Amino acid sequence: MSGETRISRQKINQILNVKLPCGEDDKTWDISIKDDTIASIDPHRPESITPSLDPSILDGHNAFLCPSLCHPHIHLDKCFLLSDPKYADLPIQQGDFAEALSLTSEAKSRFSPDDLLRRGRWLVEESIAAGVTCMRAFVEVDTTVRFKCLDAGMTLKAQYRDACDIQVCAFAQNPLFSGDGAVEGRRLMEEAVERDGVDVVGSTPYVEADEDKMRDNVDWIIDTAMRYSKHLDLHLDYHLDPSKEPMVSYVVEALHKRDWTHKARDKKIVIGHCTRLTLFTRKQWSDLRNRIQGLPISFVGLPNSDLFMMGKPAKGKGGGERVRGTLQIPQMIEEHHMQGTIGVNNVGNAFTPQGNCDPLSLASICVGVYQAGTKRDAEVLYECISTRAKAAVGCGERFTLQLEVGDKADVVLIQANGTKGGRGRRTLQEIIYDPPKERRILYGGHLVCLLGDGVN
Repeated sequence: MSGETRISRQKINQILNVKLPCGEDDKTWDISIKDDTIASIDPHRPESITPSLDPSILDGHNAFLCPSLCHPHIHLDKCFLLSDPKYADLPIQQGDFAEALSLTSEAKSRFSPDDLLRRGRWLVEESIAAGVTCMRAFVEVDTTVRFKCLDAGMTLKAQYRDACDIQVCAFAQNPLFSGDGAVEGRRLMEEAVERDGVDVVGSTPYVEADEDKMRDNVDWIIDTAMRYSKHLDLHLDYHLDPSKEPMVSYVVEALHKRDWTHKARDKKIVIGHCTRLTLFTRKQWSDLRNRIQGLPISFVGLPNSDLFMMGKPAKGKGGGERVRGTLQIPQMIEEHHMQGTIGVNNVGNAFTPQGNCDPLSLASICVGVYQAGTKRDAEVLYECISTRAKAAVGCGERFTLQLEVGDKADVVLIQANGTKGGRGRRTLQEIIYDPPKERRILYGGHLVCLLGDGVN
């Protein structure tokens, strides 16, 4: 990808005639924007819509104006491997986790700067077009790729800074304490975290050879995050084996032992995957919530990946034993009063071949996954791809969908009223059930348009 920008921006001072996600169904509103924040929210006056050549005034055409979307957990470097001709000789044949690791490892050995930027651009631009203005992007650092993925992530972060806040996470997918490359892997991670612009440090303890080394991994990554004042992201407990104690308990203990809450100040902790926790009883959930008390921990569920990876029956079995496990995020929020969100995770690779970059499409799938069809369910699901996701990664504080004066004008206009004779969506609930494709995105009060042919 060349260094030239693929983004155009238009300053917007007013957005007229829009619905709000928490408002009454038949009311519309006029929004004014000043200094990149919402300055006023007033009942719509029909006479305010007059023919105008002023490009800073946007006619909402009765669209829903909602907080913009967020990827709290997405892999920037491993996306679209299955659709890139460069990796056409690496198709899925078994569809299990071991194969996904093997195929991805082989692909990583071929990564080049141009390749990483090309596929990364696809992901970033398709995400922006969907309404994403904030994402936590994992880029792997290890003895195979060294800093190739990190360099690509930093380039994309800079090139799209006027349209999306890309948090770069220096991520150790490979073991840090097992195997011949462990010592060098830790050295490379240290060097990566020292770079300006790296926001987050993360690792995958479950890839270590045994539980002692998993704990070493946890200890080291927490200490590194605190030493360099970074957010922390752990991919944890990705299995459904009831005989294995979940590592999350040790993580919580290690964080309290180091007094994260006071010494790490405003830095957040996100724990992803955690499918083992789906086997918890109500008492175990209550115990975990009590142990977490005071720590800024959010859990992220990854339903697309979990549905594909979890519960594949062994060869020779009848085929019906497909026990699935994905964190029940709405239940964790509503019943257990824990912080949670949902994420896309992987797009177009052997870990998750299906799906796309649109968080609203994920929320729609989650209606079935979580059996979450009520009005309140719809609000929670939207929060999980928007305000709760932003809060989890440190890009916001409030969970509510209600826009307020003083909020940063990062919003998405979802055209849901059935223009050109099409079927409309009257409520946020209907938008979650069946997301409309037509959207306009504002980042910091600027209408963002993508140029060129990067988005399909």
